[in-house]
Amino acid sequence: MTVVDGPDIGLHNQRQRDYFEGTDQRTLKPTGSRYLRRHVDRVAEFAAITSGDRVLEVGCGLGRYTLLLAERGVAVEGLDLSPSLLEQLRSTPGAAGIPLHAHDLLECPPEMLGSFDAVIGFFVLHHVHDLDACVQMATALVRPGGRVAFLEPNPWNPLYYVQIFATPEMSWQPERGMLSMRPNKIMPIMSAAGLVDVRFERFGLFPPFVTNRKMGADLESAAEGVPLGVPARPFALFGGRRPT
Repeated sequence: MTVVDGPDIGLHNQRQRDYFEGTDQRTLKPTGSRYLRRHVDRVAEFAAITSGDRVLEVGCGLGRYTLLLAERGVAVEGLDLSPSLLEQLRSTPGAAGIPLHAHDLLECPPEMLGSFDAVIGFFVLHHVHDLDACVQMATALVRPGGRVAFLEPNPWNPLYYVQIFATPEMSWQPERGMLSMRPNKIMPIMSAAGLVDVRFERFGLFPPFVTNRKMGADLESAAEGVPLGVPARPFALFGGRRPT
């Protein structure tokens, strides 16, 4: 198994907590925007998530996607390293009754294994300490026939690098795992974890300030039908299914 950046798990996790708890992370806050809803739509379609499915969202943070999944009737549960972020999520309108787990993905207790219809993550996989072990655990958490899916930044899109270096609360070291979010890296890891029907797709075109407007969202949807520029589209979806 390959450990991201080499540090032991405890040190890596503390650095991640310091990063996300130490500043006002505007990108973590729930907004219910078109931009976020589109991410949820694409992940739900990609992972065949329907109302009533029991779903674990890894790296849920302040719940910007968790709450949107709950709105859809999904029996969502959130997992995050940060008890502080989860406490803030608990006090957010709409979060009542959502089970939240404050620990590392690899620390999931035995009773959680094989109990979910899907395990998903939004922009979290590039932050984990061990890609192989975390994908293996995600696979073990879903029931036979369950799905695993992660939405990640596409490292071939140059705007991510601009965002990281231009945004005060972001820094390169905690985000550098995005360089591994490539199909030739992630898909073999998923297959080795025992997932089948492993697949990958890219989508998106415009930044949030464009897609949050109806005209911009409509234009983006229309433009995605054109194959030009697919390798650099900003969002990468990876997923597979646990065999029955």
